[in-house]
Amino acid sequence: MNESYLKKIWKQEEKIAHIHGWDFSHIQGRYEEENDLPWDYERVVREHLTADMQMMDYDTGGGEFLLSLNHPFDKTSATEGYAPNVSLCKERLLPLGIDFRECKNPHDIPFENHSFDLMINRHGDFAPMEIYRLLRKNGLFITEQVGEDNERDLVEMVLPGTKKPFTEFSVDKCFKQLLKMQEEIERKEFVQGTIHRYLIVATK
Repeated sequence: MNESYLKKIWKQEEKIAHIHGWDFSHIQGRYEEENDLPWDYERVVREHLTADMQMMDYDTGGGEFLLSLNHPFDKTSATEGYAPNVSLCKERLLPLGIDFRECKNPHDIPFENHSFDLMINRHGDFAPMEIYRLLRKNGLFITEQVGEDNERDLVEMVLPGTKKPFTEFSVDKCFKQLLKMQEEIERKEFVQGTIHRYLIVATK
């Protein structure tokens, strides 16, 4: 095992592994997840979404999933609070006519009461009463959330004994643990983690 080489490539990964929208192309083909979930978030959303609905994607990331739904743009709204993604959404969503608004506070979403027939939210924070305020009568809220034990076994490999939520990761800080993980990858050709997710579909 060439530790100097491994550290070099891990440092390169560390530089590019910053969230920009929901673009995870830098790990394409090297990572799989959600294969064992008893639901498919996209399928659930599509089952409930109709073309006449006024819908909103709260915490949309870079709008990638939202755009994949091909919902009429004049009936589509979105929010995002993470600054790099806000800039991305302004470039990507606003020119299409999607009503995008920056929002950092889940308790104060900048839309009028009873604005939406459907609100979706994937892995973002949300305030139930604010969702209730924004939904029309019989409106739907669909959210997939990540539990605190999501991929906990992988965290323990790199940051053993870390309190939840785990502290900031760096290659330098976790180099010895990364080498142990690399040994397991070379022995088994993969490492496996346990996902902790839940899905809510709620009607007003």
